[in-house]
Amino acid sequence: MDDKNDQRHFSIQWVGPEMNWKIYPATQFQAHQERWQRLNLEGAASPLLDVAFIWPLLQTFGTGKEILACYERDDEVVAMALLSPRGRGAWETFQPSQAPLGAWIHKTGTTWPALLSSLIRKLPGFPLVLGVTQQDPDIVRRPLPSSNLKTLDYIQTARISLHGNFDGYWNTRGKNLRQNLTKQRNKLAKEAVSTRLQVSTAESEVAQAIADYGHIESAGWKAEVGTAIHPDNLQGQFYTRMLEAFCRQGAGRIYRYWYNDTIVAMDLCIEGNGSLVVLKTTYDEKIGNGTSPALLMRQEAFKPLFDDRRLKKIEFYGKAMEWHTKWSDEIRTMYHVNEYRWPAVLYLRNAMANSRATGQLE
Repeated sequence: MDDKNDQRHFSIQWVGPEMNWKIYPATQFQAHQERWQRLNLEGAASPLLDVAFIWPLLQTFGTGKEILACYERDDEVVAMALLSPRGRGAWETFQPSQAPLGAWIHKTGTTWPALLSSLIRKLPGFPLVLGVTQQDPDIVRRPLPSSNLKTLDYIQTARISLHGNFDGYWNTRGKNLRQNLTKQRNKLAKEAVSTRLQVSTAESEVAQAIADYGHIESAGWKAEVGTAIHPDNLQGQFYTRMLEAFCRQGAGRIYRYWYNDTIVAMDLCIEGNGSLVVLKTTYDEKIGNGTSPALLMRQEAFKPLFDDRRLKKIEFYGKAMEWHTKWSDEIRTMYHVNEYRWPAVLYLRNAMANSRATGQLE
């Protein structure tokens, strides 16, 4: 694809009997953000698709090649997506690793096949495949496969429903978890280590919180592989912008957990539509006293959420690990959707995948 053409400011409109797609450079997202926000709030209302999340994500990690696709029907916007080119012959939803969901929204009652089959034919570069990445079945029902459409399992993820009170929830957790955390607290008490949970929700507190988070993470294994948050790197810039935006609307929450005068664990969280989403977690890997500060922090952080009754669930969105299953029995599978321009493309992809699998078995 021609980079110069990609950078041009363009607005292309295709009109058919049942659809009306308009495509803009994603650099014009702010001009359409009210429509994006309204569409999200009328449907999923996910904080991960909120403008306060999407715009800082695009600002920080956009390459300039992204486009904004808007589907209109009878002068009503029923679907919007941010898309990125993926090599030759493919587009996919804009989704840096910091985003748990692909940047796609559509109204309830509008079907995947109708949207995807029309959009793939209107995208620049004559793509053969259009991918919608990392979708949540609790937000958008997983479509049935067809001759042009294929879905793929992504990961299993966990959540905690905030039903009843914390004591009732805690009694349903495994005996090992409950006893282990009790032993850890007793151990800390014997060592004269006091614990404290700090909750920050003000915009003015975000910058320092990101600096604190970066200090912990930069001392661990993520610093060795170059993925640690730091106030001066792109990750740090994104989380600062995004959390400040959520805190301005009363929906950002940062947890710090202290052992005496030392921060030993942190969670970066956002709220929306009755959910608290845990975006990032870090803990001090140098703690060598046999305690798990992140687990102790969660125990203290979750209790007020049950008592408050304002929120309905806690979402993790990361790959369900063993420690998640200690806190939750609610596991679901996220998925990808691929739309192929012609059935023959999907057939060839499947044939090639089967051939590779057969070769590996032999």
